[in-house]
Amino acid sequence: MTVELRHHHALTPEARQDLLEVYADVRAPLLHLANYRVEAFAERLDRHTTEPGFELVLGYDSLVPVGYAYGNTVDADDRYWKRMAEPLPDGFTDTPALAIKEIGVRTPWRGTGTARRIHDDLLAGRAEDRVTLMVNPLAGEGRVQQRYEMWGYQAFNAQPSTPDSPRLTAMIRSRVLRQSDSVRADKGCGSGKNDAHLR
Repeated sequence: MTVELRHHHALTPEARQDLLEVYADVRAPLLHLANYRVEAFAERLDRHTTEPGFELVLGYDSLVPVGYAYGNTVDADDRYWKRMAEPLPDGFTDTPALAIKEIGVRTPWRGTGTARRIHDDLLAGRAEDRVTLMVNPLAGEGRVQQRYEMWGYQAFNAQPSTPDSPRLTAMIRSRVLRQSDSVRADKGCGSGKNDAHLR
């Protein structure tokens, strides 16, 4: 499969529609839950596009949108850090980070490395030194979090559960991995399966 990756720093109507289409397919088993409804996701997406450093990568196989990842810059005062369950170490938020808010790949393209390609392409042009994301530790019976660990992420905190969302594990890594981390990450890049809900 040849997947073309397209970057968006502003969300055009066409890119927004393609993203919502892929989201609805990827999250289909969860759309009955309030926090996963397409309308709820669209509201979050529209908010995220106004936040600093927004960037979206959409993957296309021919003209079919098949996967995506997007995020934005979070600095010391961002509410992203204020949602953590445990106090953060002094100075932890002094350096801005890229917060990946969502990653998703349609089922036929899982196991092809597409999710990893989209993820890595999003990171490639960023200025931040660190990347963070949140994942449901129960997603895929724990396999999704394990996948992120193989991509170089480490758990550092959590976001408490709410009536609309389960407790999420907060993970972080350097944007550019050291050689030893790259070897470990490469061993886990094959499946590309990425079912986590990233806020």
